[in-house]
Amino acid sequence: MAVATGRRKLRNPLALAVMVLLSERAAMHPYEIAQTLRRRGKEYSIKINYGSLYTVVQNLEKHGFVEVAEVQRQGNRPERTLYALTAAGREEMADWMADIISVPVHEFPIFETALSLLGVLPPDEVMELLDQRLSTLEVRAAATRAVLGKLSETLPRIFLVETEYQLHMTEAETEWVRGFRKEIADGTLSGVAGWRQWHATGEVPAEWRELEDEDHSRE
Repeated sequence: MAVATGRRKLRNPLALAVMVLLSERAAMHPYEIAQTLRRRGKEYSIKINYGSLYTVVQNLEKHGFVEVAEVQRQGNRPERTLYALTAAGREEMADWMADIISVPVHEFPIFETALSLLGVLPPDEVMELLDQRLSTLEVRAAATRAVLGKLSETLPRIFLVETEYQLHMTEAETEWVRGFRKEIADGTLSGVAGWRQWHATGEVPAEWRELEDEDHSRE
């Protein structure tokens, strides 16, 4: 049974990525872990600060999820400490993965924040800004589609599912933004008349004030 995310000793996704890599091999040095993450392009799906990787490994060791497997010495070179996944680490990794996959979490994306405060800008300005966003999204989707097509020639789909997911999310956002922009332009968006009135006169529409009064009366 998955452990609730809020109760985890570690919540940095980089720690999860480290445990997953260590589950594939007997032992790895932190530098080797960093190189493997780079080679697999994980920085596009995981927020990675490579400078903090050693700290992440130390925290995993502190909580008993990894352990020192070997200390290598080669001539005058600095010692290399190799780490391995413990039984507790393997269990934590599996529970953490199950938790993430099975339980949707609201992550408060910044675009959603802006949408919740959208009325502060005039409708025409918002349409221009949405046009800019659409252009960026379309370029991003095209680039991701090209990368996915190229990688699909040599890699099984199981290694590309995160890129595929990114593409679908970008395409879905593009479709939504395009439809929303059209509703503002043709006036079919509920409330757009009051929105325009507010920016034309500086007065909050009476129907908006009535909605707030209704909310207060329920408190």
